[in-house]
Amino acid sequence: MTETESVRLSALVVAHNEEAQLADCLDRLAFADEIVVVLDKCTDASKDIASRYTHRLIEGAWTIEGERRNTGIDACRGDWILEVDADERVPTDLAREVRATAEGDAQGYFLIPFDNYVGDRRVRYGWGASWGVSAAPRLFRKGCKRWGDQRIHPALDLAGPEGRLENRMIHYVDRDISDMIKRLDRYSTAKAADLRASGDVGRFRSNVRRIFSRFYKCYIGRKGYREGRYGFLIALFAGIFPILSYLKATLEDD
Repeated sequence: MTETESVRLSALVVAHNEEAQLADCLDRLAFADEIVVVLDKCTDASKDIASRYTHRLIEGAWTIEGERRNTGIDACRGDWILEVDADERVPTDLAREVRATAEGDAQGYFLIPFDNYVGDRRVRYGWGASWGVSAAPRLFRKGCKRWGDQRIHPALDLAGPEGRLENRMIHYVDRDISDMIKRLDRYSTAKAADLRASGDVGRFRSNVRRIFSRFYKCYIGRKGYREGRYGFLIALFAGIFPILSYLKATLEDD
């Protein structure tokens, strides 16, 4: 596709050292009119892999997640944008639904439901409270979505009517429990930096209370109990994420 041709649908992938995942992710995006890949501080073979699928590559180094995602959004030429992370896959049925939506007269943005996997185990229930999502606004008309300036879990500014697609995105969240623990460490470190930058790290007592309220929300409210011990584990991590972030923000230096 030339620079002057009309682009109806852009697929956007933001990646940091994702050589193990990137090819399989990009293989599923051929249905889009263009693929844009943002390479954030990549030191592995991610660039070489991405260049086999698209010439629309953006390289840089960002400390704020929202900034790098907005950079990718700004680079997309499509009327519609589909955001996909490197650890996610777009099945054929979802690709057809996305394409049909982009070619219609819809406006605004659409939530896409997720099938989340820990290793080979699909874990559908219990996600939430800053620990994974069951659906997210990933398909949107350009101009209808902007990310906030946080390092982790950036706020979203959404415009236009909300819709919901029927078919599910496949998301390989963690390889195993050890990988989940590493993710908790990364996320809480980034959240601690956001808390310090905001000037309001919160209070110890309120974050202790959130252990129990967030556990309940995930295990009972979001039906994590239906996943057995995996549901318990997700609720546990969701519960301790705020207090761990708070402790890092108050006990560790930047």
